[in-house]
Amino acid sequence: MAIILKSPAQIELLRAAGQLVRQTFQVLREHIRPGVTTAELDAIAEEFIRSHGAEPVYKGYVPAGRRNYTPPFPGTICASINDVICHGIPSKRDRLRQGDIVGIDIGLRLNGWIGDACETFAVGEVDDETRRLLDVTQRCLELGIEQARVGNPLRAIGAAIQRHAEANGFSVVREYTGHGLGRNLHEEPTILHYDDPHQTRKIVAGMVFTIEPMINAGTAATKVDRDGWTVRTADGKRSAQFEHTLAITEEGPIILTA
Repeated sequence: MAIILKSPAQIELLRAAGQLVRQTFQVLREHIRPGVTTAELDAIAEEFIRSHGAEPVYKGYVPAGRRNYTPPFPGTICASINDVICHGIPSKRDRLRQGDIVGIDIGLRLNGWIGDACETFAVGEVDDETRRLLDVTQRCLELGIEQARVGNPLRAIGAAIQRHAEANGFSVVREYTGHGLGRNLHEEPTILHYDDPHQTRKIVAGMVFTIEPMINAGTAATKVDRDGWTVRTADGKRSAQFEHTLAITEEGPIILTA
């Protein structure tokens, strides 16, 4: 599939969608505390998104190629607690506890264009190793964004992320990647979060894609729950994720979800 480059006007529409994602995080931040359920967070996010003229893009989503055996995703947000790497389904049974971490991934469509980002939140105070995991993962995202410049190969993004994660004793999830977006949630290019010498395509102006490293405290190996969505660390250790959508310009990357 070809990469669909975006015009400056289209990038501004994507920026508007990205800013609504950021505002949704700001609303949710006030509610992330011990005792709240992920279903409650999901309802708050959906009401806010719809009240601003947008629609949740994850709700009812089924990835291409999995439509025969994966049920539609039921939530507005993905809510991934502790050892859940990504795609956690919001639930009335999942109540946040002191010391947890929860990754909230938000996707929406505003005026036909997609906004997509993820942030991992500490629930109250967390232990030192969990805090280090959060800090390293956020820094991995920053280092990946620094490499997202015209003329660099796409592999430079993943190489920077992998280098920092592994230097700090953590591992990089490989099965789940960043991706292009625009009018569709998933477009080309695929953005790996580890170095791959075969990913030689050069970054050009007009590309819009996410960088969303998932960094594990233990092994990089993953497993999927029977619900077909919830992805966990194979060893039960914690995982964190941070994601931004960015547009590539000749002057450098613009973070659309900042």
